[in-house]
Amino acid sequence: MLRHRPPSAEQRQHRRHSGHNGADRGIWMASFGSTLVLTLLLAIGLVFFLRAASKDRTTVVDVHSPRHPVDVLEGLVAWLQARGWKPTAKDPQRQVLRFTGEVRASLPLSILLSLLASLGAGSLALVLHQLLPQLGLLVWALPLLGPLAGWLYWRRASRSEILELRLLQDPDNGGSALRLRAHRDELIAMETELGPALGLASDGRLLSSPI
Repeated sequence: MLRHRPPSAEQRQHRRHSGHNGADRGIWMASFGSTLVLTLLLAIGLVFFLRAASKDRTTVVDVHSPRHPVDVLEGLVAWLQARGWKPTAKDPQRQVLRFTGEVRASLPLSILLSLLASLGAGSLALVLHQLLPQLGLLVWALPLLGPLAGWLYWRRASRSEILELRLLQDPDNGGSALRLRAHRDELIAMETELGPALGLASDGRLLSSPI
């Protein structure tokens, strides 16, 4: 009858090391997965933000005022010129005035995007270093690409825009009516700041819509 020999001290130590190695590998895989997920989410958010920064948000809206058209146009032109808009064209037959302005990117936002992109690239470099150690120090060059995000934002956000005013036919109850075509944020600022002074009002979609 064969007797079961108890494991030797070396075998018991080998089993303990094997168990520790398995547990360490499980912890490493969990950390690797969470880091990879966070890096991918950061990259997706950065891409969507850069697309939104360059998205054309030109909007057409009709506004009306109980005041005379001359008073409304003078107030609008003075307000636009104070904000840096320059008159470039006018069409008396169509009763259209056209202005151009330069939209500048935000320097603090550009710096913030560069830092976030560098952080995300550093996290990705850490994941690649653990997954593909044969790459060596090459992966640590990825954080140097972070300022590229700030540069892309600066290039896309800095652009020329056109604002167009068109005087519509006089409404039945008097006053004036205009059709404005410009960036949505500029139209919101116009309605907010000039609404009480010139009696400007629209259908309310600009101030109620979150986009």
